[in-house]
Order: sequence, then C-alpha cells, then structure tokens
Amino acid sequence: MHDDRRLVENRLGRVLAERITPAIYPESVPLKASIWVAPDEPVPVAEGIAAPRTPIESGARWGAPWGTSWLTVEATVPAAWAGRTVEAIIDLGFDQNMTGFQCEGLVYRPDGSPVKGLHPRNQWVRVASPAVGGEHVVLHVEAASNPIIPFFSPTTLGDKSTAGDEPQYRLGRLDLAVFDKEVWLLVQDLEVLGELMHEMPEDPARRYDIVRAIERALDAVDLQSVNVTAAAARACLVDVLAEPAVASAHKISAVGHAHIDSAWLWPLRETVRKVARTTANMTALLADEPEFVYAMSQAAQYDFIKRHRPEVYEKVEQAVSEGRFVPTGGMWVESDTNMPGSEAMARQFVHGKRFFLEEFGIENQEVWLPDTFGFAAGLPQIIKAAGSKWLLTQKISWSQLNQFPHHTFLWEGIDGTRIFTHFPPVDTYNCSMHGREIAHAARNFKDKGRASMSLAPTGWGDGGGGTTREMVAKAARMKNLEGSPKVVWDSPADFFAKAEAEYQNPPVWVGELYLELHRATLTSQAKTKQGNRRSEHLLREAELWAATAAVRKNWEYPYTALDRIWKTVLLHQFHDILPGSSIAWVHREAKQTYAAVAEELTTIIERAQWVLGGERVGPNIFNPAPHTWRSVPAGAAAAAAAAGNPCSVAERADGGFVLDNSLLRVEVDARGLVVSVFDLEQQRETLPPGSAANLLQLHPDYPNAWDAWDVELFYRNRVTNLTEADFVAVDTDSPATAVVRVGRSFGSSKVEQTLALRAGARGLDIDTSVEWYETEKFLKLAFPLDIHADRYASETQFGHLFRPTHTNTSWEYAKFEACNHRFVHFAEPGWGVALVNDSTYGHDVTRTVRADGGTTTTLRVSLLRAPRFPDPETDHGAHYFRHSLVPGASIGDAVCEGYRVNLTPLRPGVAEAVEPLFTIDNDAVVTSAVKLADDGSGDVVLRVYEAHGGRASALVAAGFGIAGFQVCDLLERPLAGDTPAIPEGAGVRLRLRPFQLVTLRFARSAGSIAG
Repeated sequence: MHDDRRLVENRLGRVLAERITPAIYPESVPLKASIWVAPDEPVPVAEGIAAPRTPIESGARWGAPWGTSWLTVEATVPAAWAGRTVEAIIDLGFDQNMTGFQCEGLVYRPDGSPVKGLHPRNQWVRVASPAVGGEHVVLHVEAASNPIIPFFSPTTLGDKSTAGDEPQYRLGRLDLAVFDKEVWLLVQDLEVLGELMHEMPEDPARRYDIVRAIERALDAVDLQSVNVTAAAARACLVDVLAEPAVASAHKISAVGHAHIDSAWLWPLRETVRKVARTTANMTALLADEPEFVYAMSQAAQYDFIKRHRPEVYEKVEQAVSEGRFVPTGGMWVESDTNMPGSEAMARQFVHGKRFFLEEFGIENQEVWLPDTFGFAAGLPQIIKAAGSKWLLTQKISWSQLNQFPHHTFLWEGIDGTRIFTHFPPVDTYNCSMHGREIAHAARNFKDKGRASMSLAPTGWGDGGGGTTREMVAKAARMKNLEGSPKVVWDSPADFFAKAEAEYQNPPVWVGELYLELHRATLTSQAKTKQGNRRSEHLLREAELWAATAAVRKNWEYPYTALDRIWKTVLLHQFHDILPGSSIAWVHREAKQTYAAVAEELTTIIERAQWVLGGERVGPNIFNPAPHTWRSVPAGAAAAAAAAGNPCSVAERADGGFVLDNSLLRVEVDARGLVVSVFDLEQQRETLPPGSAANLLQLHPDYPNAWDAWDVELFYRNRVTNLTEADFVAVDTDSPATAVVRVGRSFGSSKVEQTLALRAGARGLDIDTSVEWYETEKFLKLAFPLDIHADRYASETQFGHLFRPTHTNTSWEYAKFEACNHRFVHFAEPGWGVALVNDSTYGHDVTRTVRADGGTTTTLRVSLLRAPRFPDPETDHGAHYFRHSLVPGASIGDAVCEGYRVNLTPLRPGVAEAVEPLFTIDNDAVVTSAVKLADDGSGDVVLRVYEAHGGRASALVAAGFGIAGFQVCDLLERPLAGDTPAIPEGAGVRLRLRPFQLVTLRFARSAGSIAG
C-alpha cells in the first residue's frame, strides 16, 4: 500500500482552515456600532453605559494607549433565524497570537449585568438559543485599548504619561451570526484527531486508522455545502474517537486556569479589569459545561472584583458555592518567594487563607505558584505553618542548564520540613489542550513506573482570558481516547490527594529550588526592592510599638490600618513587581505607594511611642531589634550605654587614611579603596594581600533575552574597575565616629560613599549614594576576603542556607547570581566575616588560590542595572545603599548586625523608660513579630525562630500578666500534638530544632487587660 499520509495531513490543514472552520457561522448580518471614549481613567459601569455614543464602523481605528472606550453594538435577529443559535461576533482588532497582551473587553447587557469577556481567542457572545425572530439585540462593551508592549524593545508605551494618544487598534468583524454547532463539533473532532496523529509514532496501526478515518470524513464533506454535510463527516469519525485508551495511559488532571499577573505589562488598575473579564468568562463557561472545573488563585484578585466589580463577584460567589469555581493557593498574591522577608512571606498565607476562609469557608492545602522565579529554602516550613501541605509550580522547567530530575517529589526546607510538590510535565501554565502539549506531558513525565498522573493548568493566561469552550471540547474527546493520555477535569486539591495517595515514597529534593534563569530580578528596579524592605521593617516596628502601647497604656491597636497596609505591601511582592520586571507605570506607582506606606507607618510608630514615653523629647532610645543594643533590651526604650572607646582617623603613609576604634583598624588608600580591615581582637587581617575592597565594578549587561529579568554569565568577560576618585577626604574626626568620604564619576553617573567606623562597632559601615544614568550596565560592589571556605551562608526566610563557593557541578556553576536577605556570612573554624545590607539581594561569590597558597573568596554585591525592557529608564535617578563589613563575625553576629542595619536609626525621644513585652534569654531565638492577635481578642502574639542553625533552649518571659498561652499556626489557631513550648515559672520554655519557627499566643490576665 502506498504511504499517502502526508497528503491527507496537508489536506486536513487546508480544508479545516479555509472551509470547515469558516462554516461555523454560515449566516450573518452586520452589527450597528457606536462608541464613547472615556476621557481619562475607567469609569463605573453605569456611567459607561449611559454615556452618549458616536457611530463607528468596522475597520475604524480606535483606542489610545491605556484608554477605555464604551462600544454599543445592536442588531435585529432575522425572522428566518428563529429557533437557531445566534451569537454576536465582536472583534476589537484582535491578533489571535496575543491573547492577554492587547485590547480586551467585558460585555454587559443594557441593565448593567455582565455577560462575558472578549479576547483574541474568545470573540463570541451567545445571544439566544433558540433565537426569536425579530428580537432586537443590544450589548455594551467596556473595551480596554491596552497597547501591545513589544518584547525586548525599548518603548514609551509602558507608562500612560509617555504613551501618546495614537489609536492602537482597528475594529474587525462586528456581526450577528448563526452558530452551527454541528460544524463546530466537527472542527473539534478533526483537530483532536489531527493533533493526536502528528504526535504518534509513524508505525503503529492506530495512526493509520486515524489517517483513514480523517480521509473518509474529508471525503464526506461537500466543500460547497459544509453545513449540510457536517453530520455525515462526523459519522465517519465516531469509531476512531470511541477507541478507549490503554490501561497504562498517563492520566492528566486538567485544571481550568487563567494565570493573571497582578501587574506586568499593564498597571494594577488594569488587572482589576482583567480579572473581571476573565471571571465573567469562566462563570459563563461553567454554566455551559457541567464537567468543567475552574481554579483561581490570589486572594487579592478576588478582593479586586469584590470592591470594584461587585456584579461580577456575585457570579463568582455563586460558582464557588457550587464547588466548581475553586479558590486555590491560599496566598494574597502569587508572590516572589526569594526576596520577601520572613514575616512578609508568612503574611502572604495569613491574609490569603483568611480571605478564602471568611469569604467562602474554604481552606486551601495546596500552594499555587506556577510562574514564580525560584523558591527559597525557608518556604516549606512556612507552608506547613500555614496549615498547607502541597506545592505546585511550573517555572523550574525554564532552567537554562540543568533539567530538574523529578516532576513529583518531596521538597525539604532548611528546617527539615517536607512538602509534597508537583511540577506539571506539560511545561506550561497556559495549556490549550493542543495534542502536542498533551503528548509532551506524557512523554516528559519523569516519574513513570512509580506514578501515573500529572496536572495541566488549562487556559489562556499571563494577561488572563481563561479556558475556552474549544479546550473543554478537546478535553472531553481525550477523556478516554486510544493513543492519548486520559484527561479529566479536577480541582488542584483533588489532583494532589490522588497523586499523594498513589506515590507513597517519592524522591526528596533538599534546599532551594533555584531557577537557572531570571537571576537579574534580584537587582532590577532597586527602589521597588528598597520600598519593600523598608516597609517590612516599618511594619515590624509598628506592630511592636502598637502592641506595647496597647498592653502598657490601653492604647487602641490600629487593626484596620495595619491589615490594609500589610495587604498593600504583600500585593507589591507579586512576582513581576518586586522582581522589577514590570512596565514603568507599575514601578512609578510602587514608589509612590511605598512613600505613602512609610508615612502612615511612621505616624503609627510615633503615636505609639508618644503614648509609651509620655514626652516627645528625652534621653531614651527605642530599640525595635530582636537583640539588646548598647544595653537597651530588645523591644524596650531606655537610656543607651556609651558606645565604647573613641574612634580616630590618621593619615596613611602612602596616602589615604587609617580609621581605628580599638576593635578594627581600617586602611583606606588614596583611591578611596579599602586595602586593610584588621581585626584587632583576633589579630587577623580580613582582606587578601594586595587586594582592595569596596571596589565598584561596572560590567556591560545585554542578556540574550528578557532584559529586566536576566543576566548572562558572559557579562563577567568585561569589567571596568572604578578606581579613579574625584576626592577622598575625612568627613569628621568625632570621637564617636571616624568617617572618610569618597567621590567617583563614570559615564553619566556619580557615586559618593561614606566609610564609617563607629565607637564600639565591629563593622565598617559603607553608605553608597549613586546618581545612576547608565544604559545596559551592571554595577557591582566587590569585597575580596582572605578566607578559606567551601561554602557560605545567605540569610533566607526564618534562617539561612548554605551555597558552595566552588563550581564542581553544573548545578553549582548555574548559581552565578544568588539571593540573600540581610546578610552573607563566610567562616573558617573560629573566625568568620559577614557583609550585611539594608536593601540589596543579588550577589555572586567566586574563589581563587593565590601564589602564596592562600584562598581569596570574593563576594560581590549587585547594586544597579540598566535594562531597557520593559522600562527603558530602569533605575535612572538617585539611589542609596548601606552595607557593613563585619570581621570576626559568627552567624549570630551576622543575624544581629543584619537587624541593626535594617532597623536604624533607632528612634530617640522619650522621657519614660519602656519595658519590653517579652524577654528571651538566648540570642539564637530571634523575634520575628510581636503583635496583638488578629481576631481582636487582645491576646498577644509572639513569633520566634531559631536563627543560628542549631538546637536552642530559651526562656520566654512575658512582661505582663498572662492567663495562659497556646502554640499556634500562622493564622493564630491552636496546634495539636507535640509542642516545643512548656510552662516554666511565669514564662514559657522553648526547645527548638535548627531554624524552627514557633508562634505563641498569650492570653492576658484580667489585670493586664485593664492596665
């Protein structure tokens, strides 16, 4: 028999595209259209519907960038269409390949009730089935002319203030049309079989069966009369579609999904409308498709439509109550997980889970983070402490160098907590049910022989859109189809329950889930990152002093304000905001938001301190850090002890200056570079011979793609050391501080630094101010260290993790840029050195062996970048960074110094001493939060963690009367089972494992509450 398969395959492609698919709508009449352009920002629905209209025709240009236009389309159903299915086709100027990245619309009835969303793959609106002849149809469309942001090209379209007013789109087809369901079903039949056929090996009889069935179906179609012959063509495919899958076929749980970035190539305000459009689409689809299940994460997005689109939220509530619209994830947003601080990461779950519990009575056990750029090693414990136990992500499949060895596994964090984790082998969070995707999932699944099922997030995403009726139809055909995996609709929780029951002993992955891509997100948009870090620490202070004032002075705790501010900060930790990968509009607004947050939190702090201290001026200092500072206990206010021996500055023989405070002697040469940091107590030099620290280095930075996201290792091939100084001068010779100022110029930018050695301090503080106006450059700050260590510690949530200093394996080689929080620490037995920071995250570590046999380990901090996409002026402007180099530091010192740098300046200004609410007798047990319980009961909540990486016993003493205590989860609910806390005297004895996190809830005694 001659092999003519290619002939049939090519025939199918043309006939489908040119004859059968167009026949889905065999008859149509034009829609009459009119338009009103909103003058500025979006308006309420009632206003948009009522606004006056101007006629507009198909083919007309419309829509300035970021504008809103209200279209009205209307027509009368022809009498001949009575009893048939009629749909409106509304093409706003769509490109089918740009779903979620261009114009979109939400359709309303004249009474203001929402119908569904419009996007490039979903241009239809059901008008009637069956239709009534002569009925007049009127629909209103809130159309958003979001511009197409060209990938990897600098553009001014990323901010409304620079985008201009040139119309972005041209109206396409505007018709009222008959929908022929039989033809539409034929299209689905042929697409599923054709896609399956292409994915099968060439030899099996099954492929030939499909080819011949398709050939018979195409022969049965009269291309001049497709609608009349569609049923006959479908009949030719019945048998081949009815062949069941083999018993061993891979099982796919399809989860309806629309990944909606809370901001990215659009601002936050547009996300509100994207969510409304998508959820309107999905509630409509759920009503039509009884087996379909849709899941949506991000409690903040539910809150968006609850507050801004209540008419859409009402439909969501109803669908959730029916169990088919599934809140998932249990987080406020799908956040970055590398950079958020310990407490912020915990609060993502607190606020997300609490919203779903209060709104829907649903508690998630699964964490849903398909697009997050890698996962910090402290996250498993946080997931467990929130009452969850499963994690889904997909992004690790994007890694450049190493292929992750599992799709289903246990992920073990720094404290030993293990979380059942799944990476969908479909390798996308926008699965469209295309045969290529489904076949890839089965082939790619790495746990064959031990597990048989995976999950496929199904629907258009990034900019939303969701699942389409075509995807649902394809899934129905692949439910039990020979040659295909078995596809069923599931909720995320149902999938995880089945997968966990099947895979009893999965492999274990220990430590961070590092994404070998998007490493530059640790540095891009420095002001956004600084705003986040500052907000986190101000929230810590506000809760601490507000709780102290409430307990000590019966002050009214600002529950509502703190709840709102936390949600604002958490929203901005979304994985395209905090990582710096959004358009200029997003980061401009973020800067303004962080400024407002800082102002409001500062006011809360000052008012609480005013209540506590009684006077605005006085000798005492508030200490918000978790450790005693100059004799002031943690969480207390008192007079600070003298700092220690005085400091001195002397001229250096070879030029420059020598700073000395009896603990450290620091030499700064004539170039303003640090050439010696000598630990006087240990009689040990920190820097290698002949080296210079505090060295600014400038690299070219032009990645292969993803400008704001990526830095490629080849950036290191060229470097300019910024050694020329404009000036090097002593700033002050105060006995309390020795300061040298250094100025430099390069390119279009300037840097001014202060190198400060303070009385009693074990660290050299380095403040760096940069006027940055470079393009496609990367600025690093280098510290070569004379230390031999094969690993180093980086702070992460509730502890630290170790990374190698070498590159023995490809996995180590790939981690050429990594994340730290407040500190990085290196150690030899008996001596270590830490670098702490107030707002930087990215860094790299390299090591060499010198001619003298010693090892030079170089730490470089990433300060600034200058990518041009998606914000062409990324980071241009003024920046300020603080670092402190601390020789002789243990891990405990690194923890302490990290808090010091982030919580300074300590706030002076009270006459009355303030006792702490809690004292802890072991510095290894660190306070993460002191606050009042969220339920308004007046209970006091203390969250602590073991910070040194060892076993710790600590006595927690309450500085107020307590009626009892409970060990709780992050949502402040009592935990059952073994407890790390037992009563001891008037306090609580904690016995903690390395990095263990514990939340304690203290009920106040009657006398204490009355206080």
